[in-house]
Amino acid sequence: MTELKNDRFLRALRRQPTDTTPVWIMRQAGRYLPEYRATREKAGSFMALAQNPELACEVTLQPLDRFELDAAILFSDILTIPDAMGLGLTFVAGEGPKFERPLRSAAEIANLTVPDMDGELRYVMDAVRLIRRELDGRVPLIGFSGSPWTLACYMVEGQGSRDFARVKALAWNDPDAMHQLLDTLAQSVAAYLAAQAEAGAQALMVFDTWGGLLSPGMFHECSLRYLARIVEQLKNDAHAADLPVVLFSKGASGHLEALAGTGCAGLGLDWTISLDEARRRVGEHVALQGNLDPSALYATPEIIRREVEAAITAFGPHPGHVFNLGHGVTPGVDPEHVKVLVDTVHEAGRRIRA
Repeated sequence: MTELKNDRFLRALRRQPTDTTPVWIMRQAGRYLPEYRATREKAGSFMALAQNPELACEVTLQPLDRFELDAAILFSDILTIPDAMGLGLTFVAGEGPKFERPLRSAAEIANLTVPDMDGELRYVMDAVRLIRRELDGRVPLIGFSGSPWTLACYMVEGQGSRDFARVKALAWNDPDAMHQLLDTLAQSVAAYLAAQAEAGAQALMVFDTWGGLLSPGMFHECSLRYLARIVEQLKNDAHAADLPVVLFSKGASGHLEALAGTGCAGLGLDWTISLDEARRRVGEHVALQGNLDPSALYATPEIIRREVEAAITAFGPHPGHVFNLGHGVTPGVDPEHVKVLVDTVHEAGRRIRA
């Protein structure tokens, strides 16, 4: 494939020197961009957009045409695996994702199988191949998945929740069924990410969106052990072995050392921990990605510049920092504010290395 013209992102994940701090943004292709909204309207629905490789490629590239970003991320959704398992994923306006057939019994869990990556999920791999071709070495492409715990939350609840009481009750009351579900999902996530690597993804990310809901003991039992298993399986895969893996467990900054011990290349951080503290704790072992509060993009450009510069100063001139938000960019953000962020990251990153 074409040689990379900009490898800052991959170099930072390997904790190698870079000329400046690389930056990409979670949900960088999304509703805050008018061109994305136009493409989604053309597609007819979110899932129609995500399942059309040509349109998924189009929206993946849109933010790169506006901003000097250092990585592209596949346009897809974390819930593609449970959808491929037959749970019937839909998106209801104003309510988020819902499953028509959520898991309600141990027997339903026992009947789940790992989806066919060349069957039900082929559209994802087709999108990865097309995006890599259209990028033509411009920047690296990130593939991703939801974590087993996060997928289980939606599959058992059937939709988003404030406390995910139903899935927690399953973990307490029927741990065998819970671990059977998480085991099947870990196998599925590892196979899914390996297939994305084979199709052309150059880095892999696992979103453990709801890891922060768990008590310390349950986090180790229901989230961490399966994240570690996925990293291990990817390291033993012919296509994924050399790709950096980033784990992002939102709200789980108390577990940074344990997460770093999985063998991943990088850890995503939310905005509830400072970069200097995180680097002191695990920065000699992994790269760090983050961690500006997404709401800062509603501030004035002057404040955005101040906050970006403060974050880069907090990390310091050390290798291994990928700038990002602490979660996804939200729909009401002015795209010009995103440009201010991206440009300031590069300017401040160069200054701190001077």
